[in-house]
Amino acid sequence: MRILIIDDEPLQLEGSVSILRKVMPDAEISAYSWPYDALEEAATLDFEVAFLDIQTGGMTGLELAARLKKIKPDIHIIFVTGYSQYAVDAFAMHATGYLLKPLTEEAVRRELNFIYSEPQPKSRIEVKTFGGFDIYVDGRPVRFRRAKSKELLAYLVDHRGLSVTTGEAYAALFEDAADTLSGKSYFRTIVHEMLNALKNVGADGIIERSRNSYAVIPDKFDCDYYRFMEGDQQAVNAYQNDYLPSYGWAEMRNAELGFADLEF
Repeated sequence: MRILIIDDEPLQLEGSVSILRKVMPDAEISAYSWPYDALEEAATLDFEVAFLDIQTGGMTGLELAARLKKIKPDIHIIFVTGYSQYAVDAFAMHATGYLLKPLTEEAVRRELNFIYSEPQPKSRIEVKTFGGFDIYVDGRPVRFRRAKSKELLAYLVDHRGLSVTTGEAYAALFEDAADTLSGKSYFRTIVHEMLNALKNVGADGIIERSRNSYAVIPDKFDCDYYRFMEGDQQAVNAYQNDYLPSYGWAEMRNAELGFADLEF
């Protein structure tokens, strides 16, 4: 493995290299204090990981990351800085990680383990909530006859396994509608068509039903929102303040995720 590290503070650079050698004794480590020298070597050597100080002489670490990505799009970027306010910009660059100075063996080992850990088996049922709502079974999107049936499933996904009564779901999906007999009848149709759409593709097992309430079973499918809440870096990077943007009832959750994103 080839690792690139850039820091314009000599003592910080020396300390970081020492930690990297302890964590990855077999790695080839190239250390630079001047980013242009690093770019020149990156053009000829196949670096897998780059530890970049965000504040460097000549150009910022964010600019350097963008140039490294052009040379090697799949390089893993881990930003290193003493200032946590750069986290949002770092994740906008789709960085793999973000570490605060001074580096520690534990923090570096955690980031490298994340990069090189064995991928988890992919679930045959995937739910996407960032940028819009969709559910896929074996890579194919599930089709719903009614948009409200699809929205009902999104509402259940949002509750992460907590039971939702039919009354709560009706109030959320039909915010200004009166609670009438015809409305209740239409809602039962929506529920029925949601369950049928899932059953037709063998995904009805993600729903748990009890008298007058419904819930999803989170362990039965993969979801970007759930992985985000677990701190999964890929999901954190994918979030762009766009959680279930088509649904008004999701606006508060989107705001909560925005605050959580700043903490990550």
